[in-house]
Amino acid sequence: MAVFEARQIDRESPVPLWFQIAELLRRAIESGELAPGLQLDNEIEISEKLGVSRPTVRQAIQALVQQDFVVRRRGVGTIVASRQIKRPVALTSLHDDLKVSGRRPSTRVLTMEQLLPGREVATELGVDDREPVVHLKRLRLAEGIPLAIMDNMIPVKVLAEPLEAEALEREGLYQLLRAQGIRLQSAHEVIAARTATAHEARLLEANRHATVLTMARTAKDAAGTVIEFGRHCYLASLYSFEIDLWLK
Repeated sequence: MAVFEARQIDRESPVPLWFQIAELLRRAIESGELAPGLQLDNEIEISEKLGVSRPTVRQAIQALVQQDFVVRRRGVGTIVASRQIKRPVALTSLHDDLKVSGRRPSTRVLTMEQLLPGREVATELGVDDREPVVHLKRLRLAEGIPLAIMDNMIPVKVLAEPLEAEALEREGLYQLLRAQGIRLQSAHEVIAARTATAHEARLLEANRHATVLTMARTAKDAAGTVIEFGRHCYLASLYSFEIDLWLK
């Protein structure tokens, strides 16, 4: 990897070597020379290329981990983190927002089943708790790095045809709904923050005590029919919401 060259390290400088290495990597990441999703050389390879000790490299990498420039993934190594997603608070899907911003979204369908909703979900959807709903749980990634867990409930009766897992891995949910003639018009949304559960941390490949942003959304069509109720959580280090405000 061209970014690692011994001549770039000034051993006469009072600046610690680990800090110089961290800055070298940070600049390469910010310039795009090291793209999101790229796997870095391991610590031994970097230390040999730069002629420094392995602990020095480890300290530099750890500093970048703490600043969310890179992430460590068990069994894979150190990966350049995706740039933080800044998403407008609007009635859009994360998949569509990622594509519009030039990112490379992908999806893993974790759960796809038909079931009877509990009382809370039935109330949110405005259906009887004996009416079947489709439960979808998906892991959304950007440049191959886990970003969000999407959990949605949709009344079976609003769908013209069943949703397919393969289609959900290629396209966003809202795009598939539009293809069925279903167009969302309004939504009520609640945004909060909390610590990730152990299950969420595993799926997001994050630290057990990582912070996640949560969003609960109930979306309706123009006729006022509830189309979906979703509970989503986003890795806060890679994601933020943007809101424009006007004085009335």
